[in-house]
Amino acid sequence: MRLKQPGQEFTLFIIIHAKNSAELTLHCMVARSLARRALYEEVAELLRQRIFSRELEPGSWIDELKIAEAYGISRTPLREALKVLAAEGLVTMKVRRGAYVTEVSDSDLADVYHLLGLLESDAAGVVARMASDAQLQELQSLHQGLELAALPETQDRERFFAINERFHIRLLAIANNRWRNQMVADLRKVMKLNRHNSLLKTGRMLESLGEHRGLMEALTARNADQSQRRMQEHFKNGLEAAN
Repeated sequence: MRLKQPGQEFTLFIIIHAKNSAELTLHCMVARSLARRALYEEVAELLRQRIFSRELEPGSWIDELKIAEAYGISRTPLREALKVLAAEGLVTMKVRRGAYVTEVSDSDLADVYHLLGLLESDAAGVVARMASDAQLQELQSLHQGLELAALPETQDRERFFAINERFHIRLLAIANNRWRNQMVADLRKVMKLNRHNSLLKTGRMLESLGEHRGLMEALTARNADQSQRRMQEHFKNGLEAAN
């Protein structure tokens, strides 16, 4: 397009310049927004792991000033992080008293395990019916990791439960229902608040391994009903160990 009038050229330059400036401003705003979001999410993950490891024990008060100082952040991203953890059920906010690590009652724990048993047994049935041979082999490989972690000469309780979690997450991914996966992810976070009780129960690791063997046998046989029953039993026994 030919612009003959200088004024028109000037006007066009202003419009283009203004558009580019607006885009630049928008990009900066998005970048700042992402940076803020990343910060509070990172803080939430740090606190989440401290809760799971019992560095922050159930019922303990969360000292916001001390944590903010330790992380070198203001209290704003810390409070945003605490809201995330409160939504997950890991933190309880008390009026005029601050944030506390959630204490899970026996009733709460029973409800969580009940729901996990329902959701994951359903997923196990789907996997038995629909999984490819390659996907079942993936689960078998993870199961072999459990076998190795439970060997008396190299027994590693923490590694066993880490692989156990990977097994369950992979099974859910194969079952391919994102709504179920989201519900399970939230429930598992609450379950982890009480995980150490089950870890410390004598013989629980070998019991869990036996349950996984039975589950893998049912999955490999593509027996959906048996797979569901085995998964339900796994969570029933897990609840007994956690109490």
